[in-house]
Amino acid sequence: MQPRPRSSIRNARSPLCLLGVGGTLLVTACAPRLHPLAGAPAPATLPRTELPPVHRRIVFDWELDDRELSGRGEGVARVAPPDSARLDFFLAGGFGSGGAVLLGDSLRLPRGDLGRRFVPAPPLLWAALGRVAVAPLPDTTARVDGPSLAVDIGLPTVWRLTFRGDTLRRMERVGGGHILEWVERSGNVVRYRNEAARRTLVLTIKRVEEVAPFDASIWGPF
Repeated sequence: MQPRPRSSIRNARSPLCLLGVGGTLLVTACAPRLHPLAGAPAPATLPRTELPPVHRRIVFDWELDDRELSGRGEGVARVAPPDSARLDFFLAGGFGSGGAVLLGDSLRLPRGDLGRRFVPAPPLLWAALGRVAVAPLPDTTARVDGPSLAVDIGLPTVWRLTFRGDTLRRMERVGGGHILEWVERSGNVVRYRNEAARRTLVLTIKRVEEVAPFDASIWGPF
């Protein structure tokens, strides 16, 4: 796929949001605090979010903004049930590309690849595709607030999931009572935010196609 001629990467440096204490970097000082769950108690059962039983090709535009650089371009995700996906990113103007292969909870990125700048860990990357890939724990709690179901996993909370019906809308990774990073899905837009790195990635989905099964070579080494 050829990227459209749009502005390429640019520097955008801003202050780090870190505190050094005894040689340890603490990032929660600048991350939003996690608020208690609202609504009525509900059974702590996660909705089923398996991938559709078809192979899909998802074409999207992407835009990245973090404390060191910004860029935009086009990309494509090839998604195969039950738990395989490959994402390829192309920088506008043809000045670079990146990729990621996600097989279950294993993520492979080429060395020195553009994708290392902004591809999140597997649970959040799966959340961007609408799939929950974290296991509920015995201390999982859930509450219903209107049409939304919110689920906290872990004690203290490690993950917070928000559903509308059976659809995953938002997933947050939590540490020290603060939201460290999150993925949110709304219509044809997917947003990923890393609060510690001040990094935001926005994917705008242009089309989703059902396709024939992919050649096995796409899951191999880059």
